Amino acid sequence: MTGQPTARDLARRSQAAVASKDRQAWLELFAPDAVVADPVGSSPLDPAGAGHRGPDAIAAFYDTVIAPNEQVSFQIERSYLCGDEVADVGVIRTTLPGGRHLVIVRGVYTYRTDGCGKIAALRAYWEFDSAEMVEVADGGEHGPARQRRT
Repeated sequence: MTGQPTARDLARRSQAAVASKDRQAWLELFAPDAVVADPVGSSPLDPAGAGHRGPDAIAAFYDTVIAPNEQVSFQIERSYLCGDEVADVGVIRTTLPGGRHLVIVRGVYTYRTDGCGKIAALRAYWEFDSAEMVEVADGGEHGPARQRRT
């Protein structure tokens, strides 16, 4: 064992930083040449489908995709640590700005470490068109939904 954090350790730190809205802590987890593909492939979040590579692109991803949201929570149902990578299976719930809508994304989220204590790759496998959007009855805190929209 190298004494470096495992990919699972880094995944949990990443998830905690996002949930607590700690931009700096999240950005510091990534290696200088890291890539974030969330989701993997072409989507409205990444039309070219190449991922967001390097500190500036990853910071821009945080600022435009993560930061504006009211709340992001992670429910990891299963986690598989293999070598320098971990695959987390679970659900991400994101309360959109204004607190009236919740997006529910089911997927597989992989993290690869660079072996030096940093994330080399974060790859999120989920289908953009399959994300669920629900209207939150109380306007926040992932409360009960009144209406489901896809």
